[in-house]
Amino acid sequence: MTHITDPSSDPASEAGRQSKGAHARSDRGAKDERHTKSGEGGRGKGLHRRKFLGGMAGAAGLAAVGAAGATFSLLTGGAGNKAAAADATGTLTIPDLLEGTTTDGATTYTLTAKTGTSEVISGVSSTTAGYNGAYLGPTMKWTKGDTVLLNITNTLGADTSVHFHGAHIPPKMDGGPQNAFADGVTWSPTFEVKDEAKTLWYHPHALGTTAEQVVHGLAGMIIVEDDSTASAALPSEYGVDDIPIILQCLAADSSGDIKYNATGYLSSGLSYPVLVNGANVDSTTLGFTATKKRTRFRVLNASPADIMTVQRGDGGTLTQIATDQGYLAAPTEVTSIRLVAGARAEFVLDLEDAVTLQAVVTTGWIRGGSGTYDFLTVTPNATDTPADLPSALNTITRYDTSDFTARTITLGQGTGGTMTINGSAGTTMAGMAMISTTLDAEEVWTIKNGTQLEHSFHLHDVPYQLIEINGEEPTGVDLGWFDTFEVVGGGSIKIAMKFTDFTDDTYMYMLHCHLLQHEDEGMMAALMVTDS
Repeated sequence: MTHITDPSSDPASEAGRQSKGAHARSDRGAKDERHTKSGEGGRGKGLHRRKFLGGMAGAAGLAAVGAAGATFSLLTGGAGNKAAAADATGTLTIPDLLEGTTTDGATTYTLTAKTGTSEVISGVSSTTAGYNGAYLGPTMKWTKGDTVLLNITNTLGADTSVHFHGAHIPPKMDGGPQNAFADGVTWSPTFEVKDEAKTLWYHPHALGTTAEQVVHGLAGMIIVEDDSTASAALPSEYGVDDIPIILQCLAADSSGDIKYNATGYLSSGLSYPVLVNGANVDSTTLGFTATKKRTRFRVLNASPADIMTVQRGDGGTLTQIATDQGYLAAPTEVTSIRLVAGARAEFVLDLEDAVTLQAVVTTGWIRGGSGTYDFLTVTPNATDTPADLPSALNTITRYDTSDFTARTITLGQGTGGTMTINGSAGTTMAGMAMISTTLDAEEVWTIKNGTQLEHSFHLHDVPYQLIEINGEEPTGVDLGWFDTFEVVGGGSIKIAMKFTDFTDDTYMYMLHCHLLQHEDEGMMAALMVTDS
C-alpha cells in the first residue's frame, strides 16, 4: 500500500550510510540495507514497505533545489482516492516497439510529445505526459551502422528537447539545451548509429524543465543492436525473451499531483509511488510468463533522484551482462544491481522455477522513497534448452592514464538554492562552466563531491571507465563502460575517456548531475570538443 508521510516527521539521516570511504554500489551494501529493514516485516510477495527518509544534508539540503523553471502546459489532474488491493497481481506491460520506415538508406522514427492522464497512484488520475501516448514512450531499436532520422513533434505547450542518453552522436543532434524547440515545432535530428549493442534511453533536456517533464512521463528506452558474437548468443526477441524494465520512484500528493522541485517535495501528505513500465507496484506484484528458459532484462532507473537496487526475492544471483555502455567482459554473477538515477544494466535469468524480482528504493535527494518492493514474478513456461552463455562477451582494454590530461570537476552547492559545477551554476548557457577539449584527446577526470548530498554524474558524448571509486580501484562489474555513476556525499570518482569522432565550434555536450532537480538548479556544465 501507499503510505502517506507527514513532513513534520523527524527524517532519518543517511549520512552514515554514505560515508566518504564507502563505495555505496557494493552488493554487500545492498544486503545490509535489506537486513536493516527486517524488523518491518517479511519480504514476501505483495508486502511492501515505505517510510520517510531525509536527505543527507538535513535542513541545509532542503535549500539546495528551488523551483525548476516555468511549468509546461498541463491539464488539471483528477481527484479521488481509491487504493489498489494488497497482493493484487497484473501482467507486466511491455512498451510498444516503435516501427521505423526505411527510405533512401535512413530509418525514420516518428514521436510526438504530448500531455495526457494516467495513474501513478492506483485509482487516482494524474496529469502526465508521454511520447505517442499518455505516459512514457515506445521503445526504439537502432542497429549499429544504420542511419536514423527522428521526426519529433512538440505539443506540450512549452519548449522541450529530446536527449538520446548515452548515445555517441554529434552534439548538434544530442538533444541538449541548445537543441530545445518550441510547442508546435518538429525537430528532425539524423545521424549514423556508431554505438555497439547497449541499452540507452531518451528524455527531455531543456534548461530548467528537465525534472518536471521527465517525472510527468517523458521517457522511453532505446535498444542498440549489433552483429557481434555476443549479441547473436543472447536473447533478443523483444517482449518475449528480451524485456525492458523502466523503474521509477516519484513523489505525488493524494490528488495525484506529481512533484518535481523542492517546493513540491516539501509539501505535506506526499506518497512515493514506485512504477514499473508505468504501472504502480506499491501493492501489486506484476507477473511475466517466460516462454523461453533464458530471459534477458534491460533495467533503466528513470527516477528523478531515487536509487534503485534490483535483486531476487530468494537471495539468489543475477547474471549481469551489461552496464550503461554495453557488454561486460564476461557474464558476472551478482546478488544485486544498484542503479542511480539515469543508469542502466542488463542481466539474464535461466529459470526452472518462478523468481520474484525486488526493487530496493533508497532516497537519493532531499527526501524520497524507501523500501523493498516485489515488483515482478517471472514464471517459466518453457521447454527449450538454451546453449551455455558465452564465456566472453566483450574485449575491454583498460586505459593507461599515465599520459592522459588530468582535470578536476567539483560538484558544489551555491547560494540561493543553486547547485554548481566548478563554482558555476549552469542555469543558463552563458552561466555554465565550460570544459574545452579537442578531437582524440585522452583525459582523466576526478569528480569531487563537495557536498554531503548524493549525486549521479552523467557525461554526454563518450563512455568512460572508472579508475577509482572513493580512492579504491574498481572491481567486478565496475570494470565495464559507463556514462552515469554515483558520487556519494563527500566522495569522489576518477574516470577516463577518449573524445572521438565529433567536433563542433557551436554546439556543446553536457556534463551534469542526473538527479534531475540538481541539474535544473545548476549542476550542469558544457563540454566543447573542437578540431584543435
